[in-house]
Amino acid sequence: MSAQPNAPTPFAGVNATWNYTLGSIVFLFLLLDLLVVGDLLIRFRDSGSILTGALLLAVVLASASRIRYCWFLRGEGDEGLPRIGWTIALFAPALVAWGLAFVLPDGAPFAAAQLWFSGVLFCVVLRRSLRWPVMAAIFVVTIAPIVVRTVRGDDALELTERGAGPFVALYGLMLPFMLLSSLWLWRIVRRLDEARTLAAELAVTQERLRFAADLHDIQGHHLQVIALKAELVERTLAAKPEYAAEQVGEIRVIAKEALEETRSLVAGLREVALDVELENAREVLALSGAECELDIAGTPASADTRRVLAFAVREATTNILRHSAATAAKISLEPARGGHELRIVNNGLAAGPDSPPKGGHGLAGLRARVSALGGTLSVMPAGERFELRLWLPEGGAQ
Repeated sequence: MSAQPNAPTPFAGVNATWNYTLGSIVFLFLLLDLLVVGDLLIRFRDSGSILTGALLLAVVLASASRIRYCWFLRGEGDEGLPRIGWTIALFAPALVAWGLAFVLPDGAPFAAAQLWFSGVLFCVVLRRSLRWPVMAAIFVVTIAPIVVRTVRGDDALELTERGAGPFVALYGLMLPFMLLSSLWLWRIVRRLDEARTLAAELAVTQERLRFAADLHDIQGHHLQVIALKAELVERTLAAKPEYAAEQVGEIRVIAKEALEETRSLVAGLREVALDVELENAREVLALSGAECELDIAGTPASADTRRVLAFAVREATTNILRHSAATAAKISLEPARGGHELRIVNNGLAAGPDSPPKGGHGLAGLRARVSALGGTLSVMPAGERFELRLWLPEGGAQ
């Protein structure tokens, strides 16, 4: 199976949600910064003030540092804190802009807002117990230049004629809630994905425990009897050879029974009824996050045909779980051309080294079973879509 360049990787849904969340946050900061930069460019063009030019440069550097800092939002608590150098780079240009707010002839709110934007971003990666107190302290520091200049009688709240000031002020005040709500939704998606993975692993573990318990019951009982009879043979071999020979025969019978019961246990694990296998496939795929649709128009009467179809459903389900990030799958079984045709389709075909080869062991074994009954098997990968199609005659080999 050839690798597809645009095929999704495992956890693609979670990664896509994070990319959307990150993109939304970056877009919000870019929008606010572009409004501020546009306003300052007009002011600098009209006044030619060195202070306004310095503020413009500080805003551009602060914007770049914030956008880079957004990549650290994926973590939580201590996990999300970057190295101290990144935090210094985040605050350094914002503090320069904040300092200019004390001396700028106009545009002081835009200068002070840089500290607020960077401070909110920093607080989002802090632990919850520190987040709001630190954010409140940053807000007080942010408005200090405005308060000082207002007390001095300066027109510190003078805004641009284009109306960017009220917009920036409104979204600046809403910024903590927008960031926190976006990250809250992202973390819920991540928790749900972790829970789904854990549930799938738990289901596999429970099945292993069930099989181990059944195997222990079978082997433990027979081995105990064999051990007792072997000890009896050892004690009576010299005195009662005929009796010992009789016990050896019984040991052989018990060992044979243990072998047959073990084989029956394994066969019972492997040979599941077709209808049960179909329902199991739907439940397992749903548990992995893939919506599975069953479309069963009829099932064959032949036990051999049903057995091969059940094996095909199990093999295809395993391949979907191991080699794809499918979000949708469909299993259909219907009478066709004097037999029955099984089609299993899924999206989210994986690319790279994890992609299943056309000649994989599972598919090779399935192809051999289908050929033995005179049927046909084809696999058709196409982009992110993969289809397995199998046809078997009604009565087995023709």
